[in-house]
Amino acid sequence: MKRKFITNLILLLFLNLLVKPFWILGIDRTVQNLVGDEHYGLYFALFNFSLILNILLDVGITNYNNRNIARHNQLLKKHLSNLVGLKLMLAVVYAFISLLVAGIIGYSKVQFHLLIFLIFNQFLVSFILYLRSNISGLHMFRTDSIISVLDRTLMIIICSILLFTEGLREQFTINWFVYAQSVAYLLSAIITFIVVMKRSGRIKVRINYQFCLVFLKKSYPYAILILLMALYNRIDSVMLERMLGGSAGKEQAGIYAQAFRLLDAVSMLGLLFAGLLLPIFAKMIKQKESIGQMVKLSYTLLIVPAIIIAVSSLYYDHEIMNLLYTSNTEISADLLGILMVGFIGVATTYIFGTLLTANGSLKQLNLMALAGMVLNISLNLILIPEYQAFGSAYASLSTQLFTGAAQLVLAINIFRLKPQVTYIAQILLFVMVVIVLAHVTKYLDNWVYGYFLMIGGSVLSAFLLKLFSIKDMMKLILSGNG
Repeated sequence: MKRKFITNLILLLFLNLLVKPFWILGIDRTVQNLVGDEHYGLYFALFNFSLILNILLDVGITNYNNRNIARHNQLLKKHLSNLVGLKLMLAVVYAFISLLVAGIIGYSKVQFHLLIFLIFNQFLVSFILYLRSNISGLHMFRTDSIISVLDRTLMIIICSILLFTEGLREQFTINWFVYAQSVAYLLSAIITFIVVMKRSGRIKVRINYQFCLVFLKKSYPYAILILLMALYNRIDSVMLERMLGGSAGKEQAGIYAQAFRLLDAVSMLGLLFAGLLLPIFAKMIKQKESIGQMVKLSYTLLIVPAIIIAVSSLYYDHEIMNLLYTSNTEISADLLGILMVGFIGVATTYIFGTLLTANGSLKQLNLMALAGMVLNISLNLILIPEYQAFGSAYASLSTQLFTGAAQLVLAINIFRLKPQVTYIAQILLFVMVVIVLAHVTKYLDNWVYGYFLMIGGSVLSAFLLKLFSIKDMMKLILSGNG
């Protein structure tokens, strides 16, 4: 299992690091610089609004299906026949409730127009993720890795034509950005469906109400978890835009988006780990295999870059933001440092939350997520009126560290994991070394050299402290055993 995890992680990281940074920093960032913080802030708040409610599209189906198919491959055709129909039915429910809530909170005609396309996009994203849950559940990780970057690759091609073609660039609007995403998602959904159909054979799409009710009964705890986590992860910008109101609300949401975009980008690293680990953990738990070494390996591989990213963002926040953006960088730079420290909590969540999900520990996870949601919304309500975007940043930081720590404690208690004192000491020593490196390199004349020297020195330190071992990695990759 460790060999399968490492080899497929390498492929997944390679493909995603090839495509997604270019999308985030080359396309998404360029769009914000071109249309301005206010227009992008409007889109960003609406996007997060559509994302919060998109649990109505899934109600936990994807996570439950991934875990179930990983354990029982033979159920693919039966599930596919029934769940495609259920997904279409849920899409109607999601669209209706989203538009109803949008009307209640007072969105304008312009906002409604964008929201309709964002709702369509969320349906396509949810459908693609459901289809991919079958692919990864069958342990077809290489195929899933390629599909994971398909939509972004298509978006890059479409948006590059619109953004970098003379004549089109001058006419570019935030609406075009949303339309381009719709086309890319639609093509990706069609291709992914064809791939799954080749494995399952011909199916007859139907809505079996008894099957749907049984499946929803089993999957609803996952739905509650995803909804609660979406609320504490995504509600910041919505509350900023609604509470401050007018152009000030849109601008603050746009400034917040500058920093949050980078947190969102590095969080994709954790999402890749979770996508691979969920079916692996589920199978190991079912077969009663020891999960201690796999947990340690995966956590180390994610927490080391998380620490480096957090510390480097604190020390080089202004340099990074001035390089990427053209407006309000003094504010967004300070926001970046705050948000990125929270990535340590996000990384912890992706490993231990995935382990608990694979185990079916949904009651404990939902109580944790409920506490995280209450904490996040309460802090936003208190801090936004006075501190604006900074209030949301501190609310996010507090929530991510709290929820990460809670899931770590839960996993230790449920699985009776025994953290080694030497391992904890290695991690703490590594944090201190990274901080010292950041502090020293900050004084170099050229910040770019200093930044990369700090990153390189930190990676080297991880090997010297024996957090990583090239010899052990190569043994895993070249061995024939899991």
